[in-house]
Amino acid sequence: MGVLRNSPKASPIKKSATLQHLFDLEANNSNGTKIYSPKSSKQSITESEYGEILSIISHCCSIFTFTDPLESPSEQDVKRLKLFQLLSFMKKPKKPLPEEIIRPLVSMLSANLFRPLPPSAKRTVVCELPEDEDLVSTLSPAWPHLQVVYDILLRLVLSIDPKVLRGFVDERFLVNLLSVFQTEDRRERDNLKNVYHRIYSKFTFYRAIMRKSMKDVFLHYVFESEKHSGIGELLEIWGSIINGFTVPLKEEHKLFLMRVLIPLHKAKGMPVYHRQLAYCVNQFVQKEPMLGGTVVRGILKYWPATNCQKEVLLIDELEELVENIDPDHYRKLALLICTQISRCLNSLNSQVAERAIYVWNNEQFVKMASSMMEEVFPVVVESVEKNLKWHWSKSVKQLTENVKTMIEEMDPNLYDKCLEEIAHKEYLAGQEDIKRKENWERLELAAAKNHQFFQPQKCIYVSH
Repeated sequence: MGVLRNSPKASPIKKSATLQHLFDLEANNSNGTKIYSPKSSKQSITESEYGEILSIISHCCSIFTFTDPLESPSEQDVKRLKLFQLLSFMKKPKKPLPEEIIRPLVSMLSANLFRPLPPSAKRTVVCELPEDEDLVSTLSPAWPHLQVVYDILLRLVLSIDPKVLRGFVDERFLVNLLSVFQTEDRRERDNLKNVYHRIYSKFTFYRAIMRKSMKDVFLHYVFESEKHSGIGELLEIWGSIINGFTVPLKEEHKLFLMRVLIPLHKAKGMPVYHRQLAYCVNQFVQKEPMLGGTVVRGILKYWPATNCQKEVLLIDELEELVENIDPDHYRKLALLICTQISRCLNSLNSQVAERAIYVWNNEQFVKMASSMMEEVFPVVVESVEKNLKWHWSKSVKQLTENVKTMIEEMDPNLYDKCLEEIAHKEYLAGQEDIKRKENWERLELAAAKNHQFFQPQKCIYVSH
């Protein structure tokens, strides 16, 4: 069963009689050293080491939940010591491991990693701030073992030829590995992200399958469950993948942007992974600025109606997109973007209003708005004047004054013209209000007359 028993004996060196080869032979003979054949040099471990490794792997296959009171703490410590021994062996610079060791090793890793995850301990309502995830994160009690297991798996992926490892790390293994991203332990997801990304980088023949599997996770999250702890980590992997896309982008990748990344903006848990999502989207726009229009319209489509935290994050994303959009598209997108920013500027939530006001400090945004001044100014001026007149927050009013000064200096005549249009609109609205009140008064008067006319007469009964 050992490697040495089944391995062939050393054979004579079969090498061409070059001058360098003759010099090597002479040097070896003069030093009295024995010349080993290439086949004998491949024997990486001794028979005793081979048996010891298999024994360690077998011992590490025992699983501890760390929640069962019947489990022995001493046995848990022994397993952790064995895992460290196995890891130290993997770190030694040796020849590739034989298949007789790789197979039980992968089985041991699968037994430790692919386990039933506990039910979610998080609230049904998603936390408002991304930082809150750490506060409600559930730490796995088995992490002292899992941490070493992930290190062993990473070392295995880095040290073994992907073609050799392909027979053991198959599609089923990758699907199971992807399912572990649902763990609520952030430490485990970080290690898992590193391993999964390394596999994607080295196992080029699995890349299409891994991309499709991750897409399926995103789509299931957006359109069915909205429950998954590892969306942020998966988006981080995708950020690195997108960064490696060549230009022009393939149609498959553009469809991923439109059908997967943009709909991810509508989920309730979007604040938790928005940073990674915005990075992925901006990578696409940086590679092909023509996609900016598609992205902007998609974000506006999923703009929240009542979630102020999401509004602030989407304003950040819109501002960053404006810097990467093709300037030729400014005229097409200026009115859409400025209209949404103006609505946010009038928000009763002071954080949303202030964030919308700060967008006017962005030179690219001002440049975009200037490209469509005739269409954009009426919307912007109306929102500014409405804030100055009606907004409850003093700080918002002060910041709005600064915006008014800036846009008034851009084109004073156009600003005055917009004020006249606003005044005319208010006059017409007032006239409509007066007519509406007069109509209601007529209706009430007519209803009162009809009520009086149709009021029933009292009946007088005469007794005989």
